[in-house]
Amino acid sequence: AKAGLFLAMQYPVEVAGVSVSNFLRTAKTAVDGHAPQIRQWVKDVNQAMENLRMDPSFAERDVNVGFSGGEKKRLEILQMELLKPSFAILDETDSGLDVDALRIVSEGVNRVHGNTGCGVMLITHYTRILRYIKPCPCFCQWPGCSPGWS
Repeated sequence: AKAGLFLAMQYPVEVAGVSVSNFLRTAKTAVDGHAPQIRQWVKDVNQAMENLRMDPSFAERDVNVGFSGGEKKRLEILQMELLKPSFAILDETDSGLDVDALRIVSEGVNRVHGNTGCGVMLITHYTRILRYIKPCPCFCQWPGCSPGWS
């Protein structure tokens, strides 16, 4: 994570006894080398959760404990939005998602890539996620993209 690599697992693990909010702030502190300012951090987390249509109460739940498949995947994309990696490996992020959750998670991936230029390796067995996530430079408008790339 400190090197800018992010991994979203096919089956995210549960971490009983660790709240989502503590986990996220600890991860951000470890990646950046300093704790984020609390007021800005709370705004960033709330905005990212709103973008992913997550209930704010999720921040106080234990990491992935009792989460549905879609909730676990949204939490991973929330982590990606907040940690802003250079490169993300998404291992079957579409696994177990209904059509609405698939769209929301895909929008999150597109948003992170568009805002940061983060490279993404997407591992999937199905093409349905490719209806929502398009390879660069088709959608991102990131200045580092080469228009001639295909």
